[in-house]
Amino acid sequence: MPRPSETLAPERRRRGGGRAGNAARRGTAVIEQMPWRLPVNIDRPTEPLSEDGVQAIHDGAMRILEEIGITFLNPEAVDILARAGCTVNGQNVRMGRDMVMEMVARAPRQWDITPRNPERRITMGGKHILFGNVSSPPNYWDMEIGRKVPGTREQCANLLKLTQYFNCIHFAGGYPVEPVDLHASVRHLDVLFDKLTLTDKAMHAYALGAERVDDVMEMVRIAGGHSHEAFESGPKMYTNINSTSPLKHDHPMMDGWMRLARRNQGLVVTPFTLAGAMAPVTMAGAVSLSLAEALSAVVLAQVIRPGACVAIGTFTSNVDMKSGAPAFGTPEYMRATQMTGQLARFYGLPMRASGVCAANVPDGQAMWETSNSLWSAVQSGANMVYHAAGWLEGGLIASPEKFVMDCEILQMIQRYMEPEICATGPEEIAFDAVAEVGDQGHFFGIQHTQERYTTAFYQPFVSDWKNYEAWEAAGAVWTAERAHRVFKEIIGSFEAPPMDAAVREELEAFVSLRKAEGGAPTDF
Repeated sequence: MPRPSETLAPERRRRGGGRAGNAARRGTAVIEQMPWRLPVNIDRPTEPLSEDGVQAIHDGAMRILEEIGITFLNPEAVDILARAGCTVNGQNVRMGRDMVMEMVARAPRQWDITPRNPERRITMGGKHILFGNVSSPPNYWDMEIGRKVPGTREQCANLLKLTQYFNCIHFAGGYPVEPVDLHASVRHLDVLFDKLTLTDKAMHAYALGAERVDDVMEMVRIAGGHSHEAFESGPKMYTNINSTSPLKHDHPMMDGWMRLARRNQGLVVTPFTLAGAMAPVTMAGAVSLSLAEALSAVVLAQVIRPGACVAIGTFTSNVDMKSGAPAFGTPEYMRATQMTGQLARFYGLPMRASGVCAANVPDGQAMWETSNSLWSAVQSGANMVYHAAGWLEGGLIASPEKFVMDCEILQMIQRYMEPEICATGPEEIAFDAVAEVGDQGHFFGIQHTQERYTTAFYQPFVSDWKNYEAWEAAGAVWTAERAHRVFKEIIGSFEAPPMDAAVREELEAFVSLRKAEGGAPTDF
C-alpha cells in the first residue's frame, strides 16, 4: 500500500462535501461548502471553576497588578499610565484593582470589525465564535515539497487564497506563512497588498513599529474607500499583541497598541504563558499571570480612548518538562482555556483562543491536538479562534493540507451549532413517520425522509466514509493526500474577490511610494 507521502495519484473528480444545497462555488466548484455565516455558540460554556475559584484567580491577577506590577518597555505607555494614577518605578507599573475594574468596565462587551466588503463584517463578543487562518509561521510544508522550507510570498498568497475560499474562515489574521524572500523593510507592504486583493475579510496589523502599523491602517482605509473620519468611526481592522511573559510588554507592541487605540481600531492582547516556563507550573497560577498581563494592556487602551474595542486572549498551555518544548491540545491547555473563558465573562470582555498543535506533519497527532484545542475554544465561549486552520509544529510550520483538514473540523463545529439539529417540533418528533414504518419496514424511502435527506446530516469534503475494500479499490488515498488535492484544485481555480480598479491603483501607488521611502526601518 502506498504511504501518503509517496507520489500522488492522478487527480479525480471528488465527491461533494458540505450540506447539500449550500454550495459556495468559485471557478470549477472544487467542493460544496456551508455558506458564509457568523456562527453562534448555542451551548452553555464549560465552567470548571466554582464562584470561589473565579474570585481566587481574579484576586491573584489583581495582586500581581497591585503588588508586583508589569514592566512596560515603552516610555510613552509608562507616562500615560503614571498620569492616570498608576504607581510607577522606572519601567515597573503597578495599578490598584479599583482602577483596573473601572477601566475594564469602559470596554464594550461586543463590537464589530467591518472589512472592505461590508458583507464580511464580523462580531466580537456575545455568543459569536469566529475562526481565522494560521498566522506567523516562518516555515512551510506541503506534500509536494515533502519537507520543511522557509516561507515565500507565493506560498503566503496560496494560503491567503484558502483563507478567502473557505466560508468557515472569518478573518485574515497575521501572515499565514512569513514570506522570508521579501525584505523585512517592505514585507508588510507586499503581503498586505496581497491580503487586501486576494481576500475581502477582516484584516490584521502586526504591532511591530510605527511605520508598519500606520502603513497597514492607511492601506485598509484605501481599500475600504473610507475617509479618515469614516475609518475611525469603528474598527475596520485589528491587531493582536503578545506580552513578553512573565510580566512585560515590549516597546513596539505597545506603540502599535496605542496607535490603533487612538484610531478606534480593534485590539486583542494575548499573553503567551507556557506553564512551567514563562508562567507558574499550575494552571491557576498561569491563568492569573496571563490575566494580569492582558488587563494591564486593557487599562492602557481605556485610558487613551474610553470605550476602546478590546478583547483578551489566552495562549496558556504547558511545556514538555523533559525537553522544554511547548505542548498544545493537552488536558491542561483545554482547562486553562475554559478557565480563562470564565474570567473573560467575569470581566465582560470578548475572548480569543486558538486552534493549535505540536505535531510536525498533518497526521493523527495534529488532528487530535487541534480538535482538542478547537473544542476547548467552543467550550470556553471564545469569540475569536486564531490559528484555526493550517498550524503545525507549535506555530513554526504552515501547511495547506492541514488547513484543508482543519476546515473540515470547523465546518463540523458550525454544523453542530445549528439549532435545527435539536429542534423538537411535530415534524422533528416524527411520530407519523414512526407509525408509517412500524416494525416491519425502514425509513429510507418514506416521504418524511425524502423531503429531508439532502440537508439532514453533515456531508464531508475530506473525510472518506467508504469501507476498507471500497477505499482500497478507489486508490487507498490517505486523508492528507485528499486534502492536498483539494488545495491544488482550489488554487488552480481561484478567483479573487472584486476590487474597484481605481482603489487597486491607489493601493499600488501607496505601496510604490512607501517602498521608495524605504518602508520600515531594519538593522539589516
